[in-house]
Amino acid sequence: MFDNLREEVSAKPFIDEEAKFQPAAGTEYSSGRPTRILGMSPIQRFVIVVMLFMAVCVIGALTLLVTGKIGF
Repeated sequence: MFDNLREEVSAKPFIDEEAKFQPAAGTEYSSGRPTRILGMSPIQRFVIVVMLFMAVCVIGALTLLVTGKIGF
């Protein structure tokens, strides 16, 4: 298996075999449409971000209440 390894490597220069960059499917601009991140439209991403923001706010408020830093 490793008998002719040095001969195979010296026969093929690595510089000529560099891979060309190819964008992932669905990430390139096509006909002026924006890219899709994680397969979602901009509106869907916005809703996800708002939901995450609200979750962080609620968890932070509950943490402050439990630790006694704020009270009603």
